[in-house]
Amino acid sequence: MAMKPISGNENDSQEQLREDLRQLSSTIEELMHATADDSRENVARLRERAEARLVETRARLSASSERVRHQAQDSMECADQYVRSNPWKSVGYGAALGVVVGLILGRS
Repeated sequence: MAMKPISGNENDSQEQLREDLRQLSSTIEELMHATADDSRENVARLRERAEARLVETRARLSASSERVRHQAQDSMECADQYVRSNPWKSVGYGAALGVVVGLILGRS
């Protein structure tokens, strides 16, 4: 399996998720202020809005986490395939990485 580059859509979905969380936070703040008035009609309306936004945000988070999980799994499969195809190169890369990490830790 070839690794897929992260597309521009990933940034768009992250920005959408941030906006959803901002809106959810705003709605919850409105709900908190409305409960201070204790206007039953206003509280019920704001509570419904908050619940709807919460459901939407949870659905988007779930979809995002599923997509990230699939990308990580694809990356792991690609790395596994590379290591199985090139075992000696992989050993060399691992040794080089170990030397670099050892040098960095030795300086600390």
